[in-house]
Amino acid sequence: MKGTERQVWSPADAETRSVLAELKETVGACMQCGTCTASCPNRFAMDVSPRAMWRMIQFDMLDRILKSHTFWLCSSCYMCTLRCPRGLKLTSAMGMLKRLARLRSGQDVAETGDFYEAFMSNVETYGRVQELSLMNGYFMKSMNPVLPLTFIPLGIKMLGKGKLHLPDTMQRDTLKAMFAKAREMEGR
Repeated sequence: MKGTERQVWSPADAETRSVLAELKETVGACMQCGTCTASCPNRFAMDVSPRAMWRMIQFDMLDRILKSHTFWLCSSCYMCTLRCPRGLKLTSAMGMLKRLARLRSGQDVAETGDFYEAFMSNVETYGRVQELSLMNGYFMKSMNPVLPLTFIPLGIKMLGKGKLHLPDTMQRDTLKAMFAKAREMEGR
């Protein structure tokens, strides 16, 4: 955070203000111990650490957070929540950041959100990630005919290492009830 300009973000509508207030309350007691960051299996890929995000929320620096990809990379494993010495619901805070990003909706957010939605839909449908189906869903959501071409080198590399598989229907629909319950609990 050193050298970062503080940009105060002012929410426009009531729903955004409500989510922001809930988010600030959720992380308000963070004492910056760093346990969340140390526990996160996806930290290596994040451009802003979870610990830094909580501090930035406390200081109304949401513009920088919402420009990052950190909260989209949260896999909801609950390690941060389980290990937090204050008992903060940090996984829920990541979910609130995703909601804020969708409410704010810029082009970068839409692209990242498209991938996130395709990923979650894929897991809900197949009970695990099915790479080919995931990418097809993402390409269809993005409606960008050039996007698949940018992934050809990665696809060839994964194919060469035996990492691409045809969709397996053995676990199909096993997580539907869990996803439905989560939607119910979120009020959607």
